[in-house]
Amino acid sequence: MFRKLMFAAAAVAITSPAFAHATLEKGEAALGSTYKAVFRVPHGCEGKPTITVRVQIPEGVIAVKPMPKAGWKLEKVRGAYAKSYDYHGTPMTEGVKEVIWSGGSLPDDEYDEFILRGSLAGDFKVGEMLYFPIIQECPDGAAERWIETPTAGQSSDDLESPAPGIKILEKTGGH
Repeated sequence: MFRKLMFAAAAVAITSPAFAHATLEKGEAALGSTYKAVFRVPHGCEGKPTITVRVQIPEGVIAVKPMPKAGWKLEKVRGAYAKSYDYHGTPMTEGVKEVIWSGGSLPDDEYDEFILRGSLAGDFKVGEMLYFPIIQECPDGAAERWIETPTAGQSSDDLESPAPGIKILEKTGGH
């Protein structure tokens, strides 16, 4: 019996960190495609609820449209792109740079998803990782900052608070 308990405890210890971070439901997308980003927020902040979720949109992800969430206020922070992007024959020089869901309450012992979609129009390379930094804000200034990106020789597993990311795949015929 003791051996079974130890095995179960070890299995939980090995798998728990993967669920402790903000993640994306789908970890890859084709170059030039429209990507539906489903951000999974696994908990609040050390016993406090999450009241705001901020997602920074990486350069080259354009025409972003977030999904409204019942009980949450939706804000789209717009700004200039670093360059002009072609969006179905229309040049785009500005758009959504950050999406903010606020005013809700995600208890620490619950999980939720926050969704947006955007076009992968940047000069990405096949195999490249594209990161979406997220900040969870909680009452009294507490926060979880999922903003770290790996440097050369690192992976997201080496980081304490990794930003969720997607791997860029070869361009496909459709969107």
